[in-house]
Amino acid sequence: MSLLKTRQNEILAIARERGEVLVDELATHFKVSPQTIRKDLNFLCDRQLLVRTHGGAVISSGIENLGYEERRLLAREEKKAIGRWAASLIPDNCSLFINLGTTTEEVAKSLRDHHGLLVITNNINVVNILRQSLGIELIVASGLVRRSDGGIVGVAAVDFINQFKVDYAVIGVSAIDEDGSLLDYDFREVKVAQAIIKNARHVILVADSMKLTRSAPVRIAHISQINTLVTDSDLPEPLQKICLENEVHVEITS
Repeated sequence: MSLLKTRQNEILAIARERGEVLVDELATHFKVSPQTIRKDLNFLCDRQLLVRTHGGAVISSGIENLGYEERRLLAREEKKAIGRWAASLIPDNCSLFINLGTTTEEVAKSLRDHHGLLVITNNINVVNILRQSLGIELIVASGLVRRSDGGIVGVAAVDFINQFKVDYAVIGVSAIDEDGSLLDYDFREVKVAQAIIKNARHVILVADSMKLTRSAPVRIAHISQINTLVTDSDLPEPLQKICLENEVHVEITS
């Protein structure tokens, strides 16, 4: 699948900021024809990144998650920066969980030069990223392998995770609600994430700002259960207040 064009990424950024985009305004902004913008919007809507409206489009927030490859294309540079930042918070010679998500995979990429790590994961992509790192010992959870993204989910994975108590956990989510709820789509995946949070001494949530504009139907936890949030922009005021009241440390990469 071809990568999103620069203009299409910028259209997504505008939609995240404003909640919606209009064809005529985008045509003026990018100095292209309305027909070109309509093609861009149709392309983004076909990939469930936006939803078409009369004269424009809005951010998609349905009950289904985006495909793995589509998620990898969203906010790529922001996720890389978040990954580097989060990895810098994890010392050598410790144990950690890494769960599912394209952002947690960016953390794994930045951990490859660490030493003395024990990494337990239910993410096959993390295994492939770290398996040749000599300073890292890998343990893979057992359970059902989800073909769509290489995630290992289900009751067996939860039971496996519950055998451990680790120093750190790096988790991702599909959406963060204004009331602090951390949300996802797959109930099986949520149960694994809950077990990871319960069995880690310090939980690091990695989430780009687009997660603040999306919705998902299944509640993982509350942001007050997180120790550190690494993101790429300032939080909305209600979330800032929740984090301050619950001593959640917020790290902003930008």
